[in-house]
Amino acid sequence: MIFRQLFDSVSSTYSYVLASRRGGEALIIDPVLEKVDRYLKLMEELDLRLVKAVDTHLHADHITGLGALRDRTRCVTVMGDESNVDVVSMRIADGDKLTVEGLSLDVLYTPGHTDDSYSFHFGDRVFTGDTLLIRGTGRTDFQNGDSRAQYESLQRLLRLPEETLVFPAHDYKGDTVSTIGEEKRFNPRLKVRDADEYAALMASLNLPNPKMMDVAVPANIHQGLHQQDVARKGWAFSATEAKGLLGRPEVALIDLRERSERERTGAIPGSLHAPYAELMDNIGDGGLIHELARSGKTIVFYCAFGERSAMAVQAAQDQGLAAARHIEGGMSAWTKAGGATR
Repeated sequence: MIFRQLFDSVSSTYSYVLASRRGGEALIIDPVLEKVDRYLKLMEELDLRLVKAVDTHLHADHITGLGALRDRTRCVTVMGDESNVDVVSMRIADGDKLTVEGLSLDVLYTPGHTDDSYSFHFGDRVFTGDTLLIRGTGRTDFQNGDSRAQYESLQRLLRLPEETLVFPAHDYKGDTVSTIGEEKRFNPRLKVRDADEYAALMASLNLPNPKMMDVAVPANIHQGLHQQDVARKGWAFSATEAKGLLGRPEVALIDLRERSERERTGAIPGSLHAPYAELMDNIGDGGLIHELARSGKTIVFYCAFGERSAMAVQAAQDQGLAAARHIEGGMSAWTKAGGATR
């Protein structure tokens, strides 16, 4: 496995790159905007293809690199169901799997620092965001933070094997890694008897707001791909318009979501499943979507929220598939418009 821990000294943020092999698919956790060039250089050096960029929560101390990485690599952006971010490519929930080629991370909902905080458990390590820090825990006094919810989240993390490596989103002292066992023994925030005592401890901290909070939070909320640009080119159907396409033989509806997303929310009747990760193969010569387009069909992509499908339309148009379109707003808009599912 390839694993890299990268550091942004301005915000004291750790970002993590994981891949199963050289030349394979990679994901990055908690990227920072100012370090995007560094991440992409590392991908080039290690011959990796970035396919997913993930934030553990809505950050208040730096601007995320999710949007910039999406725009430069067409990767899938990922956050939790509870996040207030306007658009990401994929939403995840507790119990899901976060996967790339050869790797599968368990998704753990660990609210408390914020109401959209997640951790990711993989083998001998856990990526804890700002929920569990090295000899500390994330503050709970803004962004719908909740000390008692965080206490319960911490108890869940502390039930992992004691040898589990802890990789947080931040450290301000220069520490790079801990273990669950170490944190049980030495973390002063965990030396409490119950949730009430923990809440009292957190309420006594009186910390100043992060320096970048007023800039970072609004920027991180509004990071969605501008689907209006695709619509202005005439490459989009609204969900209401798309309802009129059902059953038309000259239309091929293509679902770009992953299998787990289809199982959770259903699919549009009659649509074909061609996951976004396989897009370039499918739109290339001899690929499924390329052959459908050659046969005269209008290709209509959709995904969860319209972001992957907007990128797919642009990629298909770049390949000369002029009949490619997408459903603006994706499955979310389709459901709100009363579209049928199966």
